[in-house]
Amino acid sequence: MNIFLSFFCGIVFAIGLGLSGMTDPAKVLGFLEIGANWDPALAFVMVGAIAIHGTAYVIFRNKQKPIFADKFERPATQNINAPLLIGALTFGAGWGLGGFCPGPAVVSSVSLQPKIGVFMVSMLSGWFVVNIVRYMMASRNP
Repeated sequence: MNIFLSFFCGIVFAIGLGLSGMTDPAKVLGFLEIGANWDPALAFVMVGAIAIHGTAYVIFRNKQKPIFADKFERPATQNINAPLLIGALTFGAGWGLGGFCPGPAVVSSVSLQPKIGVFMVSMLSGWFVVNIVRYMMASRNP
């Protein structure tokens, strides 16, 4: 059942990304470039997402556990540290330069456009390098 629900939620998410324009780098960059040609359309997407999340939070905040899981997953730490800041800056730079973040890039990859392929390879390579660096750092500090 969880696999079906995950797949269904992924499909709904992908459709939402496509309908909202999040899979179009020009639209995303038009939103990120504040100025005379600023495109505020994605602000409505964010407001809609915040409204849905806020409503769900109010409804489910006092529940003992989620409907389809054994427990609520919470972050292991709330510390703001160097890896978090470096990751956020790198994510923002990639988003601003490429016009994609990971979700829309995966959805757009079905179009088989070369620029999306380059973005996906770069993104996956970055994740791979980060995991190697983390492994090397962990093995140096037992």
